Formats: sequence, C-alpha cells, structure tokens
Amino acid sequence: MSPLILSMDDNLPLAEKVCAHLSGELGKLELRSFPDGESYINLLSDCRDRKVILLGSLHQPNEKVLQWLLVAETLRDLGAKEVGLVVPYLAYMRQDIRFKEGEGITSRYFARLISRYFDWLVTVDPHLHRYDTLNEIYSIPCQTLHAAETIAQWISNNIERPLLVGPDVESEQWVASTARMIDSPYIVLQKIRHNDFDVEVSLPSASGLSLKDLENHTPILVDDIISTGSTMIETAVNLLQEGFQPPVAIGVHGLFAQRAYEDMLGAGIAEIITCNSVRHASNRIELAALIARAIV
Repeated sequence: MSPLILSMDDNLPLAEKVCAHLSGELGKLELRSFPDGESYINLLSDCRDRKVILLGSLHQPNEKVLQWLLVAETLRDLGAKEVGLVVPYLAYMRQDIRFKEGEGITSRYFARLISRYFDWLVTVDPHLHRYDTLNEIYSIPCQTLHAAETIAQWISNNIERPLLVGPDVESEQWVASTARMIDSPYIVLQKIRHNDFDVEVSLPSASGLSLKDLENHTPILVDDIISTGSTMIETAVNLLQEGFQPPVAIGVHGLFAQRAYEDMLGAGIAEIITCNSVRHASNRIELAALIARAIV
C-alpha cells in the first residue's frame, strides 16, 4: 500500500512533489485551534495499517511541535502501522553543549522527545557541530541527507565562473566538497561571532588570492542556514571592498529572521537563493527528489 503523507506546515508544494515521486497519497488533516488556544485534530484520511509520513520543516518550532506530537498520537490511536517524520529543516541543534552554568542542552532533550513519538527521522543538512551524527542523540533510525550535490548542480547550470565562499572554518569541508563537484575555486573566511546579530568576518590574510585571477568570477556565499543574515552581510561587504563582483548568497535553509532578507539585498548581495526546505520566495533549489529517494 502506498504511503500516506501529511503536510505539516505551509510547505505544501514540497509535500506534493515528494508524494508524486513516491506515488503516495497526500492525506487530509484538519488542524485548528479552539478559542482558548488548544489544538483540534481531525484526520480525514484512512491511516489504519499504513505507513504514514509527517512532512514539514521545524522553523519556528515552538508553534508546531505540540501539534505534531498530538497528530502522531492520533495516528497511533487510529491504527497507523508506522509513523515517520521528514523534516527538511531540523530545529534545536544549536545548543549542543552547556556554554554557561545552568543552561539546558536542548538538542538532547528535543531529540529524546521526538524519538518517543516517531519511528524514524529524515532531515537535510542538520547543524551538526559537536555531534558526528544524529544517532548520538536520537534513539530512532535517522537519515541525514546532503544538499551539496543539488546546490552544485544549480550553480553549474546558472552561474558562470563561480568562486565559492565559506563563512568560517566550520563550513570548509562542505564548501570544498561542493567546489570540487563543479571544478570551482573556493575560499574560506575567518569569522568571530560577538552575538546573534554582530558577526565579524575577514578574508584570510595568507590566502594568496589574486584579484586579477578572480576578477571575472562571481562570489557564491554558501552556508547551511541563513537566519539573521549577519554573516553573509559582513562577508558581502568585505568582498565588495576587496573589489569582487556583487555576490550571490545560497543557503540550504532560509529562515530569514526579522528583516534579514531585505537587509541582505540592501548590503549589496546580488541574489539570494535557497533550497525549498523552508518555503520562501528565494526557493530555487528543489529537494523533493533527494528526499523521496531516502524514504522509498
């Protein structure tokens, strides 16, 4: 029997494309709130003895998670055979260590919570910093997909003479891999983060860069998450001051807190491109086929 797919956020177009790849059924689910804020859930599709997939991205997670858990419990109660979770963007990955006394390591707590309600998890480029894999904190089978090849293909098809730019040393392995796929040069910047909105970046002092060699290249700023946009804004300012062409910014997950999108364009970034993990006007890179291959 084909899987039943429930779209769990406003990214219905992605759910529809994944459903088409899998020859699945796009389920019908009524979700609304009572006047006091409690959630009302009504599953309008038959889930008995079926594989059910909840698909949606966990940006702004606190507004979604309780509803998703209640939907998972409803599916179990109505006889679903298994309940999987596909979250192209996975939240609660930043707090992976106790930086200050008294802080909660919320990545671990969130992983335990999700593991209690779902049979498996698929996500795209989670922010793995101090964890090697999601299996260190999740007790259910996890598949981590990578958008690098899909992004590389988009760059190859749309940008002549790209120069890939990583914002910090954490991005080097990912940026280098993407650059190799399209035989492109790349550089990695030095970053100092003072707070969420104050980031200082600079060109590497001993990079051996020659503007004469790179003046005809288009800088491509590549990062996994665009949130405040402060890193890419500072990077763009530095590149423009050094005489580079206006850069293109590419993010796997475009969260765009507050006025980040407008501020990035105002800083001289020529174009902002994101994967469709989180629905936004900047979505140009399609993840449906990548996701569908992982959950066949």
